[in-house]
Amino acid sequence: MMNEYIAVDWGSTQLRAWRMRDGECIDKLKLPCGVTRLNGQRAEAVFQQQLAPWRGDPALPVVMAGMIGSDAGWQPVPYLACPLALEALNGQLYEVAEKVWIVPGLKVAQAADYDVMRGEETQLLGARALAPSCVYVMPGTHCKWVLADRRQIHDFRTVLTGELHHLLLQHSLVGAGLPPQETSAAAFAAGLQRGINNPAVLPQLFEVRASHVLGALPREQVSEFLSGLLIGAEVATLSDTFAGQQAISLVAGSSLTSRYQQAFAAIGREVSAVAGDTAFQTGIRSIAYAVAN
Repeated sequence: MMNEYIAVDWGSTQLRAWRMRDGECIDKLKLPCGVTRLNGQRAEAVFQQQLAPWRGDPALPVVMAGMIGSDAGWQPVPYLACPLALEALNGQLYEVAEKVWIVPGLKVAQAADYDVMRGEETQLLGARALAPSCVYVMPGTHCKWVLADRRQIHDFRTVLTGELHHLLLQHSLVGAGLPPQETSAAAFAAGLQRGINNPAVLPQLFEVRASHVLGALPREQVSEFLSGLLIGAEVATLSDTFAGQQAISLVAGSSLTSRYQQAFAAIGREVSAVAGDTAFQTGIRSIAYAVAN
């Protein structure tokens, strides 16, 4: 059994790593050097600078997941096709250096139905053990809705909720000239209800700008209203068509979990929740143990 190893979630914007011993985290690292922020360096060089000092002598094993396995990362690692038994991940790791492995991503590739994920598959493996469900909702920049059972992942969808929120605020007229934004539970709740009631959100996006230009929405609360609008539209659109009446587990950090719990409560759905980092560590631990054995 692999009693000590390094688990790495290397995404688009951040590198997060945990040094694990006997199932417990004894040290951790978080750096703004995701694969889109390498500033001309190769991923291998960043690995040597930031992670190699942890490995010691003899070098600890390293298991990595996320965008590090994409064509923008260390080495392109092929996607595994769904439906797929999650245990299949254990036998499909790619060794990119001595005792350094990358977990493959997953894909849906059927007629008029295409999607991909990297990193979330490791969270799913942990979430299945911690909060078994039929549907896993994984909020973030790109929110994943995953249909699964105890044996395998059947299907998933990606929703650009987080990225769209950022783009509209930073690179469109919706957010042009706004002052620093403030937290507002009331603005979020108002946007949430609007998105749930009118999930065809495209015609409503410019109304967000018109509302603050005309004084109906405080200019400091546009971000909160827009967040509610987009999350409400997402949950209203996918909760019936994708989740039906099945059990739902949220896999996310505390802030996004709270927002999505509020959205599901607004449509009368109860959900369980598991912390995203905990799910990732649990999932990669099972992978590491499988590698060792």
